[in-house]
Amino acid sequence: MRPPLFNGSNYSYWRTRIKIFIQANNYEVWRIITSGPLIPMKRVEGVIVPKEESECDNNDIKKIKLNAKAMHTLFCALTVNEYNRISCNNAKEIWDKLEVTYEGTSRVKESKISLLTLDYEFFKAKLEEKIKEMSDHFTHIINGLKALRKIYPNKDMVKKMLNCLSTS
Repeated sequence: MRPPLFNGSNYSYWRTRIKIFIQANNYEVWRIITSGPLIPMKRVEGVIVPKEESECDNNDIKKIKLNAKAMHTLFCALTVNEYNRISCNNAKEIWDKLEVTYEGTSRVKESKISLLTLDYEFFKAKLEEKIKEMSDHFTHIINGLKALRKIYPNKDMVKKMLNCLSTS
């Protein structure tokens, strides 16, 4: 099965899909993407250094293959244009670069959260808006907040929506 393709638009949607795709296929690969590669190490004169390729045993090779599999999955999920933007040595670097490129730094994320939170707090139905349009607009705000990892409890969202319906 091919991973979901990312073409540079709707990153938060793709991020959720690729995360689930990778976790479902091999959770250890997902751990490599989020935590970094497992590099086989050895002790030389009291100092821990990476092993040479010729010194690796089967267990070490399994660790190395996990990073290669993670990188392969991510690269297969990118269009040529997106692939060309990413030049990294391991899967975690690829993931982190995608996050910063499409979500921004922590300051940018905080600004986005603040704007979406204001949209949520002051959400009202527009006079000409049909219920489906209003619901879609509200869902867009909620999904944007979820993508930035700010989640409101369901009961608060239902209450907010009901209040909008009763005032329109």
